[in-house]
Amino acid sequence: MSKKVVIVGGVAGGASTAARLRRMDEDLEIIMLEKGEYISFANCGLPYHIGGVIEEREKLLVQTPQSMQERFKIDVRIQHQAVKINREQKFVEIKDLKSGEIYKESYDKLVLSPGAEPIKPPLPGLDFPEVFTLRNIPDTDKIKNFVDNKKPTRAVVVGGGFIGLEMAENLHERGIEVSVVEMMDQLMGSLDYEMAAMLHNHLRTKGIDLHLGDGIAAVEEADQRKIVKLQSGRTIKTDMIILSIGVSPRTELAEEAGLEIGSSKGIKVNEYLQTSDPSIYAIGDAIEVKDLVTGQAVRIPLAGPANKQGRIAADNICGRKEKYKGTQGTSIAKAFDLSIASTGVSEKKLQDLKWDYKVIHINSNNHAGYYPGAVPMMIKLIFAPENGRVLGAQIVGYDGVDKRIDVLAAAVRQEMDVFDLQELELAYAPPFGSAKDPVNMAGFAAGNLLKGVVDTAYWQELENINPEETVILDVREEVETQLGSIKDSINIPLNDLRDNLDRLDPAKEYIVYCAVGLRGYIAARIMQQNGFSKVRNLSGGYKLYKAVQDDQEQVIEDPAEAGYNSAESPEEAKQASKDMLKHSRGTVVELDACGLQCPGPIMQVYKKMEKMENGDILEVTATDPGFMQDIKAWAKNTGNTVLKIEELADKIEVTLLKGQSTADQQGKKLAKNTASQPVQKGKSMIVFSGELDKAIASFIIANGAAAMGNQVTLFFTFWGLNILRKDGPVKADKNMMEKMFAKMMPQGSKKLPLSNMNMMGIGPQMIRGIMEKKGIDSLEELIENAVDNGVRLVACQMTMDMLGIKKEELISGVEVGGVATFLGSADESNMSLFI
Repeated sequence: MSKKVVIVGGVAGGASTAARLRRMDEDLEIIMLEKGEYISFANCGLPYHIGGVIEEREKLLVQTPQSMQERFKIDVRIQHQAVKINREQKFVEIKDLKSGEIYKESYDKLVLSPGAEPIKPPLPGLDFPEVFTLRNIPDTDKIKNFVDNKKPTRAVVVGGGFIGLEMAENLHERGIEVSVVEMMDQLMGSLDYEMAAMLHNHLRTKGIDLHLGDGIAAVEEADQRKIVKLQSGRTIKTDMIILSIGVSPRTELAEEAGLEIGSSKGIKVNEYLQTSDPSIYAIGDAIEVKDLVTGQAVRIPLAGPANKQGRIAADNICGRKEKYKGTQGTSIAKAFDLSIASTGVSEKKLQDLKWDYKVIHINSNNHAGYYPGAVPMMIKLIFAPENGRVLGAQIVGYDGVDKRIDVLAAAVRQEMDVFDLQELELAYAPPFGSAKDPVNMAGFAAGNLLKGVVDTAYWQELENINPEETVILDVREEVETQLGSIKDSINIPLNDLRDNLDRLDPAKEYIVYCAVGLRGYIAARIMQQNGFSKVRNLSGGYKLYKAVQDDQEQVIEDPAEAGYNSAESPEEAKQASKDMLKHSRGTVVELDACGLQCPGPIMQVYKKMEKMENGDILEVTATDPGFMQDIKAWAKNTGNTVLKIEELADKIEVTLLKGQSTADQQGKKLAKNTASQPVQKGKSMIVFSGELDKAIASFIIANGAAAMGNQVTLFFTFWGLNILRKDGPVKADKNMMEKMFAKMMPQGSKKLPLSNMNMMGIGPQMIRGIMEKKGIDSLEELIENAVDNGVRLVACQMTMDMLGIKKEELISGVEVGGVATFLGSADESNMSLFI
């Protein structure tokens, strides 16, 4: 007689168990009970269907009851709920939710995969129909139908975990203004604070309104909208609310059956996933598991572990004796174009446990810097001080984050140490990685720390530095200090350090920093070998420090002084701006610059500001894409202040203060009294020509200037834009005139003519051949080197509009700007060229 297995619950755990059971035993009787209508769906894809990224709803359905029955011979009963377990007689009482009938089903083995349900605290107003949770397909349908039909303009997302973050992005992509409310002081609790700070700053640049360290208190009705009241007393007007506070395990059935519940409130299981009753297994979000690193009992509701648990439970039911060794919480999330990933244990968790640990931060590109499109990622590696065992890792960056977190997740599971990371032989080609992969680099940095090659300082320490004992040494180039610096630091560029060591006191401690840590490490080694015994390199460099500072300034910002950050609607944001400096009796002026192309919007701003008094506010609306970058450069170089920049779906809104704010004036006065201004070392060039020889000359000069520590800007206008075009035709939406221009102009750098002796295209081929024989870099290699050297490539927005050149036709690394962008760089330069 065949055995019978009853599975309570579908989705990741239950469906995986059922499929594996059938593959292992063709004769088993398998019954799956699911109280909902769907047994297996891609719950991680639900927010992306609401956002329209996954257009077809059917793609979310992994398996249907019919397909499970046909392929696996499984008795699937949807809308059937297990209501009671009789362990002595080994049967389950089941309620047919359609008919209301209650019947019994015996079992030889029972698998509990009840999952978890969204937390909905007992607060006033959470029963309004505009308050949603997201856990399954019906929840998705309700939210999407509301967005499609009601056309909300504002949404509040409560909770900053995976679902909250994904819903914020997808609602924003639907044109909805989004506020995120999170009770902790950071989003994504799996991250440590400094890594989350980079996420916070990125979300703010996308227009997401963050309320951190604040919780929801109630929801009230106001006319046709809702008001979310926060615990701080702040209020947010909205059209809809998404609750993503977290989930709680569904353990009622297990508790009523007398099964043991663990300290984390999940169903307690052994390493074979058996409950306190050996005939009953439990898997998925409802169970308590062992933390792979710490050994603690925890609940980690993730789809990956649930699937693996289903497979292992099925193997054990079939007599294979497989162990589930624990969960390490490997995860990744997308926030617009930013990726956030983690694995293993966090620093804050180790602090709670009072474990000893070490930390390093490194900043590396996703692939070779000379190959177009290289983007950075910040890696935090946490490891044991006694043996270097990798305990955890976190990464915030762009492309390539998933690849590195997976390698580090394998390192955590296999108990590898940081020296193993150094030896990993990872795939390398310029489009995919570097000869020293970011994972290798993390291992090198950690190994240096463990071996005493260099000591490390951290951003948390800098506020409590005693300047009489410790000197903060900035080894960046002078021009980099214009971007900001750490308070009370002194600047000696790395290349000048050896010649200036006599200016420094070997008896003092030095914390050395650069942009990301590499030059700081080199400086520390120079000093250590020249009699300086107390030198530490700032982990993560100025980039990480600045991310924390920027985030903290936003967190502690008084909403009364920055009303637009807490405004409940676009109209109230404008009113907040008007009220912001009312004490200075400033006048608010509005400017509609929509439809104007560069330099039109900047010229209109200039004319308006000329007639205004210091302290007045100008509110500008523009549609020119280059305006966002232009207005920053213009304000910086004319002594005015940008109060707000908001990029909406089809326009840009900017609020400007005529003159400097009080804080800015005080800062400039302090800087003038405490430090000399850095010498301008910028170089600016207008590249007007689209001829090969002039393009080569432009990039040779640019690379030479960059190699000497200059900040270089190349501004490409008219025919010079063809240098930046991708080779060959690129699919882009163009009208007839734009298509004609595209056919008449060179399609990329390889098609450029010579200014003299072009000879119907033979001349450029001869020049390129001579360059190759002489070992001179080609134009394409010069362009790659320029991007790698930090040369700023700016395409003129006005010319792009005139000639019909689209952003997608340009090579990677090019930004779009206007006249003010170039003039801003020229004002910071001591040389300007026209080519």
